Amino acid sequence: MSVKKIRKIGDPVLREKSRSVEKIDSKLLELVKDMIDTLNNEGGVGLAAPQIGITRRVVIVNFDDKIQTFINPVIEVLDNKKIESDEGCLSIYSIKGFFVKRFPRVKVKAKDLKGNDVTLIVEDLLARIFQHEIDHLNGILYIDHLDRKSKRELLSKINEIKLNI
Repeated sequence: MSVKKIRKIGDPVLREKSRSVEKIDSKLLELVKDMIDTLNNEGGVGLAAPQIGITRRVVIVNFDDKIQTFINPVIEVLDNKKIESDEGCLSIYSIKGFFVKRFPRVKVKAKDLKGNDVTLIVEDLLARIFQHEIDHLNGILYIDHLDRKSKRELLSKINEIKLNI
């Protein structure tokens, strides 16, 4: 398929709520292939369809050296205590050094590319990745989880990058 352009913060598509996938067809399979090509090209551990401009509830996650697809994913929190950790995002110019609080353990329910139900219990980094990518499906970016001071600092870095592009 093809590598797609990563949509960056400020692009309205990143703030839209994605629509559920009703059927797994050739168009969806093409979207997933494009997402995989894009993730492989850009690096990173996950990608949500809105990051390449498609508002569908599809995420891909790279774990155990294998990229897996999750359709219409939902999360159930299994541990209410949040843990703060560094987070980055391809849509925010891969800027790191900003800490986001996330749940350390969640249950993920989704469909795979064959339409089968998938349920995973994930922890730590993998739990963070799923929460981050599912946020994208709901029009939320990690900057939305930052306190006011950190948000201003991140926006300043983003503006600096945009000036040099």
